[in-house]
Amino acid sequence: KDALIKAGLNPANHMLAVTSETSPLAKSDDYLEAFFMDDYIGGRYSSSSAVGGVVLSLAFGPEIFARILNGAAEEDKLAANKNILENPDMLDALIGVYERNVQGYPSTAVLPYSQALSRFPAHLQQCDMESNGKSVNRFGEPVNYVTGPTIFGEPGTNGQHSFYQLLHQGTDIVPLQFVGFKNSQIGTDVVIQDSTSQQKLCANVAAQIVAFACGKADENKNKNFEGGRPSSIIIGEELTPEALGALLAHFENKIMFQGFVWNVNSFDQEGVQLGKVLAKRVLAHETDGALKVFSDLLNI
Repeated sequence: KDALIKAGLNPANHMLAVTSETSPLAKSDDYLEAFFMDDYIGGRYSSSSAVGGVVLSLAFGPEIFARILNGAAEEDKLAANKNILENPDMLDALIGVYERNVQGYPSTAVLPYSQALSRFPAHLQQCDMESNGKSVNRFGEPVNYVTGPTIFGEPGTNGQHSFYQLLHQGTDIVPLQFVGFKNSQIGTDVVIQDSTSQQKLCANVAAQIVAFACGKADENKNKNFEGGRPSSIIIGEELTPEALGALLAHFENKIMFQGFVWNVNSFDQEGVQLGKVLAKRVLAHETDGALKVFSDLLNI
Protein backbone atom coordinates (compact mmCIF):
# COMPACT_ATOMS: atom_id res chain seq x y z
CA LYS A 1 0.00 0.00 0.00
CA ASP A 2 2.78 2.46 0.94
CA ALA A 3 4.63 1.59 -2.27
CA LEU A 4 1.56 2.40 -4.35
CA ILE A 5 1.13 5.73 -2.59
CA LYS A 6 4.80 6.61 -3.16
CA ALA A 7 4.32 5.78 -6.83
CA GLY A 8 1.42 8.24 -6.99
CA LEU A 9 -1.21 5.50 -7.34
CA ASN A 10 -4.47 5.22 -5.50
CA PRO A 11 -4.43 1.95 -3.49
CA ALA A 12 -8.21 1.71 -3.79
CA ASN A 13 -7.83 1.27 -7.54
CA HIS A 14 -5.00 -1.27 -7.43
CA MET A 15 -5.45 -3.54 -4.40
CA LEU A 16 -7.61 -6.58 -3.79
CA ALA A 17 -8.38 -8.17 -0.44
CA VAL A 18 -8.93 -11.86 0.31
CA THR A 19 -10.38 -12.13 3.79
CA SER A 20 -13.27 -13.43 5.84
CA GLU A 21 -16.64 -11.74 5.42
CA THR A 22 -16.55 -10.54 9.05
CA SER A 23 -13.11 -8.95 8.76
CA PRO A 24 -12.71 -5.14 8.87
CA LEU A 25 -10.96 -5.44 5.50
CA ALA A 26 -14.19 -6.72 3.97
CA LYS A 27 -15.75 -3.26 4.07
CA SER A 28 -12.66 -1.13 3.64
CA ASP A 29 -12.56 1.53 0.95
CA ASP A 30 -8.84 0.90 0.52
CA TYR A 31 -9.52 -2.05 -1.76
CA LEU A 32 -10.86 -2.31 -5.28
CA GLU A 33 -12.68 -5.50 -4.34
CA ALA A 34 -12.84 -7.99 -1.47
CA PHE A 35 -13.11 -11.75 -1.97
CA PHE A 36 -14.32 -13.81 0.92
CA MET A 37 -13.00 -17.13 2.21
CA ASP A 38 -14.74 -19.48 4.62
CA ASP A 39 -13.23 -19.52 8.10
CA TYR A 40 -12.97 -23.32 8.08
CA ILE A 41 -10.55 -23.41 5.11
CA GLY A 42 -6.94 -23.74 6.25
CA GLY A 43 -4.03 -22.41 4.24
CA ARG A 44 -3.06 -25.86 3.01
CA TYR A 45 -6.49 -26.29 1.38
CA SER A 46 -6.69 -22.78 -0.09
CA SER A 47 -5.42 -23.43 -3.64
CA SER A 48 -8.97 -23.78 -4.91
CA SER A 49 -10.53 -21.22 -2.56
CA ALA A 50 -10.58 -17.45 -2.98
CA VAL A 51 -7.00 -17.33 -1.66
CA GLY A 52 -5.61 -19.24 -4.61
CA GLY A 53 -8.36 -18.18 -6.96
CA VAL A 54 -7.59 -14.47 -6.91
CA VAL A 55 -3.87 -14.97 -7.57
CA LEU A 56 -4.38 -17.67 -10.20
CA SER A 57 -7.05 -15.62 -11.96
CA LEU A 58 -4.80 -12.58 -12.08
CA ALA A 59 -1.86 -14.63 -13.34
CA PHE A 60 -3.60 -16.90 -15.86
CA GLY A 61 -7.14 -15.57 -16.22
CA PRO A 62 -10.40 -16.57 -14.50
CA GLU A 63 -11.12 -19.12 -17.25
CA ILE A 64 -8.03 -21.12 -16.27
CA PHE A 65 -8.99 -21.05 -12.60
CA ALA A 66 -12.49 -22.22 -13.53
CA ARG A 67 -10.94 -25.18 -15.36
CA ILE A 68 -8.88 -26.05 -12.26
CA LEU A 69 -12.10 -26.03 -10.21
CA ASN A 70 -13.83 -28.22 -12.80
CA GLY A 71 -11.07 -30.80 -12.56
CA ALA A 72 -11.26 -30.78 -8.77
CA ALA A 73 -15.04 -31.16 -8.87
CA GLU A 74 -14.80 -34.21 -11.14
CA GLU A 75 -12.27 -35.81 -8.77
CA ASP A 76 -14.56 -35.11 -5.81
CA LYS A 77 -17.28 -37.10 -7.58
CA LEU A 78 -14.92 -40.09 -7.79
CA ALA A 79 -14.15 -39.71 -4.08
CA ALA A 80 -17.84 -40.27 -3.28
CA ASN A 81 -17.94 -43.69 -4.97
CA LYS A 82 -18.69 -46.43 -2.43
CA ASN A 83 -16.81 -49.00 -4.53
CA ILE A 84 -13.24 -48.70 -3.26
CA LEU A 85 -11.79 -50.10 -6.49
CA GLU A 86 -13.46 -47.24 -8.39
CA ASN A 87 -12.53 -44.61 -5.81
CA PRO A 88 -8.87 -43.67 -6.43
CA ASP A 89 -8.71 -41.25 -3.49
CA MET A 90 -9.92 -43.83 -0.98
CA LEU A 91 -7.76 -46.56 -2.52
CA ASP A 92 -4.66 -44.37 -2.30
CA ALA A 93 -5.53 -43.51 1.31
CA LEU A 94 -5.87 -47.17 2.31
CA ILE A 95 -2.59 -48.06 0.58
CA GLY A 96 -0.93 -45.31 2.62
CA VAL A 97 -2.49 -46.55 5.87
CA TYR A 98 -1.29 -50.10 5.10
CA GLU A 99 2.23 -48.87 4.41
CA ARG A 100 2.26 -46.74 7.56
CA ASN A 101 0.48 -48.91 10.11
CA VAL A 102 1.02 -52.48 8.90
CA GLN A 103 4.39 -52.31 7.17
CA GLY A 104 5.69 -49.59 9.47
CA TYR A 105 7.20 -47.29 6.84
CA PRO A 106 7.63 -43.77 8.28
CA SER A 107 8.01 -41.78 5.03
CA THR A 108 6.55 -41.39 1.56
CA ALA A 109 8.28 -39.85 -1.46
CA VAL A 110 6.17 -37.96 -4.00
CA LEU A 111 7.92 -37.90 -7.38
CA PRO A 112 6.25 -35.92 -10.20
CA TYR A 113 7.94 -36.29 -13.58
CA SER A 114 6.97 -32.80 -14.68
CA GLN A 115 8.97 -29.65 -14.05
CA ALA A 116 5.69 -27.72 -13.92
CA LEU A 117 4.98 -29.63 -10.68
CA SER A 118 8.34 -28.75 -9.13
CA ARG A 119 6.68 -27.34 -6.00
CA PHE A 120 3.94 -29.95 -5.78
CA PRO A 121 5.81 -32.18 -3.28
CA ALA A 122 6.35 -29.15 -1.03
CA HIS A 123 2.64 -28.35 -1.23
CA LEU A 124 1.82 -31.91 -0.20
CA GLN A 125 4.30 -31.68 2.66
CA GLN A 126 2.19 -28.94 4.16
CA CYS A 127 -1.16 -30.43 3.18
CA ASP A 128 -0.40 -33.89 4.58
CA MET A 129 1.94 -33.26 7.53
CA GLU A 130 0.04 -30.25 8.85
CA SER A 131 -3.21 -32.21 8.64
CA ASN A 132 -2.38 -35.66 9.98
CA GLY A 133 0.74 -35.03 12.04
CA LYS A 134 -1.21 -35.69 15.24
CA SER A 135 -0.68 -37.85 18.35
CA VAL A 136 -4.15 -37.38 19.86
CA ASN A 137 -7.50 -38.31 18.36
CA ARG A 138 -10.53 -36.09 17.74
CA PHE A 139 -11.49 -36.36 21.41
CA GLY A 140 -8.09 -35.27 22.74
CA GLU A 141 -7.06 -38.80 23.73
CA PRO A 142 -3.52 -40.11 23.00
CA VAL A 143 -3.37 -42.63 20.16
CA ASN A 144 -1.42 -45.88 20.44
CA TYR A 145 -0.64 -46.15 16.72
CA VAL A 146 1.36 -44.11 14.21
CA THR A 147 -0.36 -41.50 12.08
CA GLY A 148 0.77 -39.21 9.23
CA PRO A 149 4.03 -40.02 7.39
CA THR A 150 6.91 -37.72 6.55
CA ILE A 151 6.43 -36.43 2.98
CA PHE A 152 9.25 -35.35 0.70
CA GLY A 153 10.07 -35.30 -3.00
CA GLU A 154 11.46 -33.56 -6.05
CA PRO A 155 10.40 -33.43 -9.71
CA GLY A 156 11.50 -35.52 -12.62
CA THR A 157 15.00 -36.81 -12.98
CA ASN A 158 16.36 -34.30 -10.43
CA GLY A 159 15.76 -36.75 -7.60
CA GLN A 160 17.42 -39.58 -9.54
CA HIS A 161 20.70 -37.71 -9.20
CA SER A 162 20.28 -36.93 -5.51
CA PHE A 163 18.19 -38.88 -2.97
CA TYR A 164 17.19 -41.87 -5.15
CA GLN A 165 20.41 -43.53 -4.00
CA LEU A 166 18.92 -43.87 -0.50
CA LEU A 167 15.60 -45.02 -1.95
CA HIS A 168 17.30 -47.79 -3.93
CA GLN A 169 19.92 -49.02 -1.47
CA GLY A 170 19.27 -47.34 1.87
CA THR A 171 18.48 -49.26 5.02
CA ASP A 172 14.95 -47.80 5.25
CA ILE A 173 12.27 -48.66 2.72
CA VAL A 174 10.39 -45.57 1.51
CA PRO A 175 7.12 -46.02 -0.43
CA LEU A 176 7.05 -44.02 -3.66
CA GLN A 177 4.28 -42.12 -5.42
CA PHE A 178 5.06 -41.29 -9.04
CA VAL A 179 3.08 -38.78 -11.12
CA GLY A 180 3.60 -38.83 -14.87
CA PHE A 181 2.03 -37.58 -18.10
CA LYS A 182 2.01 -39.11 -21.56
CA ASN A 183 2.25 -35.79 -23.37
CA SER A 184 4.01 -32.48 -22.74
CA GLN A 185 1.79 -29.67 -21.48
CA ILE A 186 3.35 -27.18 -23.89
CA GLY A 187 2.03 -29.11 -26.89
CA THR A 188 5.37 -29.32 -28.71
CA ASP A 189 8.49 -31.34 -28.07
CA VAL A 190 11.86 -31.66 -29.76
CA VAL A 191 13.26 -35.01 -30.86
CA ILE A 192 16.73 -35.57 -29.40
CA GLN A 193 18.53 -38.85 -30.08
CA ASP A 194 15.47 -40.52 -31.60
CA SER A 195 13.00 -39.59 -28.83
CA THR A 196 11.34 -36.51 -27.36
CA SER A 197 12.07 -35.19 -23.87
CA GLN A 198 8.58 -36.29 -22.78
CA GLN A 199 9.25 -39.82 -24.03
CA LYS A 200 12.51 -39.79 -22.08
CA LEU A 201 10.64 -38.73 -18.93
CA CYS A 202 8.12 -41.53 -19.38
CA ALA A 203 10.93 -44.03 -19.96
CA ASN A 204 12.62 -42.91 -16.77
CA VAL A 205 9.42 -43.35 -14.77
CA ALA A 206 8.93 -46.89 -16.09
CA ALA A 207 12.58 -47.77 -15.53
CA GLN A 208 12.56 -46.50 -11.94
CA ILE A 209 9.40 -48.42 -11.05
CA VAL A 210 10.92 -51.65 -12.39
CA ALA A 211 14.24 -50.98 -10.65
CA PHE A 212 12.59 -50.27 -7.29
CA ALA A 213 10.34 -53.32 -7.51
CA CYS A 214 12.69 -55.92 -9.01
CA GLY A 215 16.16 -54.70 -8.05
CA LYS A 216 19.26 -56.28 -9.62
CA ALA A 217 21.38 -59.07 -8.23
CA ASP A 218 25.14 -58.60 -8.34
CA GLU A 219 28.03 -60.35 -6.63
CA ASN A 220 29.50 -56.89 -6.01
CA LYS A 221 27.41 -55.79 -3.02
CA ASN A 222 27.89 -52.13 -3.95
CA LYS A 223 25.99 -52.84 -7.16
CA ASN A 224 23.39 -55.16 -5.65
CA PHE A 225 19.82 -53.85 -5.47
CA GLU A 226 17.45 -55.70 -3.16
CA GLY A 227 14.30 -54.42 -4.82
CA GLY A 228 10.98 -54.82 -3.04
CA ARG A 229 10.46 -51.06 -2.82
CA PRO A 230 6.69 -50.38 -3.11
CA SER A 231 5.41 -47.71 -5.47
CA SER A 232 2.25 -46.41 -7.09
CA ILE A 233 1.75 -44.12 -10.05
CA ILE A 234 -0.81 -41.58 -11.22
CA ILE A 235 -0.78 -41.28 -15.03
CA GLY A 236 -2.40 -38.46 -16.97
CA GLU A 237 -2.63 -37.65 -20.64
CA GLU A 238 -1.35 -34.09 -20.14
CA LEU A 239 -0.91 -31.59 -17.32
CA THR A 240 -3.91 -29.39 -18.08
CA PRO A 241 -5.65 -27.05 -15.59
CA GLU A 242 -8.28 -29.78 -15.16
CA ALA A 243 -5.58 -32.36 -14.39
CA LEU A 244 -3.98 -30.04 -11.85
CA GLY A 245 -7.32 -29.50 -10.12
CA ALA A 246 -7.92 -33.25 -10.05
CA LEU A 247 -4.46 -33.85 -8.55
CA LEU A 248 -5.06 -31.28 -5.82
CA ALA A 249 -8.45 -32.77 -4.97
CA HIS A 250 -7.10 -36.33 -5.07
CA PHE A 251 -4.49 -35.71 -2.41
CA GLU A 252 -6.77 -33.52 -0.28
CA ASN A 253 -9.36 -36.31 -0.28
CA LYS A 254 -6.70 -38.94 0.40
CA ILE A 255 -5.51 -36.99 3.44
CA MET A 256 -9.10 -36.55 4.64
CA PHE A 257 -9.82 -40.29 4.35
CA GLN A 258 -6.63 -41.15 6.22
CA GLY A 259 -7.64 -38.72 8.96
CA PHE A 260 -10.94 -40.58 9.26
CA VAL A 261 -9.13 -43.92 9.60
CA TRP A 262 -6.70 -42.55 12.21
CA ASN A 263 -9.57 -40.73 13.96
CA VAL A 264 -7.64 -37.46 14.08
CA ASN A 265 -8.78 -33.92 13.33
CA SER A 266 -7.12 -33.22 9.99
CA PHE A 267 -8.39 -29.65 9.95
CA ASP A 268 -6.65 -28.01 12.89
CA GLN A 269 -2.95 -27.15 13.24
CA GLU A 270 -2.14 -26.39 16.85
CA GLY A 271 1.53 -27.18 16.25
CA VAL A 272 1.68 -24.28 13.80
CA GLN A 273 0.12 -21.85 16.25
CA LEU A 274 2.53 -22.54 19.13
CA GLY A 275 5.56 -21.13 17.35
CA LYS A 276 3.66 -17.96 16.42
CA VAL A 277 2.57 -17.38 20.02
CA LEU A 278 6.06 -17.92 21.42
CA ALA A 279 7.66 -15.67 18.79
CA LYS A 280 5.35 -12.82 19.84
CA ARG A 281 6.31 -13.37 23.47
CA VAL A 282 10.02 -13.25 22.60
CA LEU A 283 9.59 -10.05 20.60
CA ALA A 284 7.61 -8.46 23.47
CA HIS A 285 10.35 -9.31 26.00
CA GLU A 286 12.11 -5.99 25.37
CA THR A 287 13.35 -3.94 22.41
CA ASP A 288 16.10 -6.42 21.64
CA GLY A 289 14.20 -9.32 23.18
CA ALA A 290 14.64 -11.74 20.32
CA LEU A 291 18.39 -11.14 20.13
CA LYS A 292 18.80 -11.46 23.92
CA VAL A 293 16.86 -14.73 24.13
CA PHE A 294 18.81 -16.10 21.18
CA SER A 295 22.09 -15.14 22.86
CA ASP A 296 20.97 -16.75 26.13
CA LEU A 297 20.23 -19.97 24.28
CA LEU A 298 23.70 -20.00 22.74
CA ASN A 299 25.25 -19.54 26.18
CA ILE A 300 23.41 -22.48 27.78
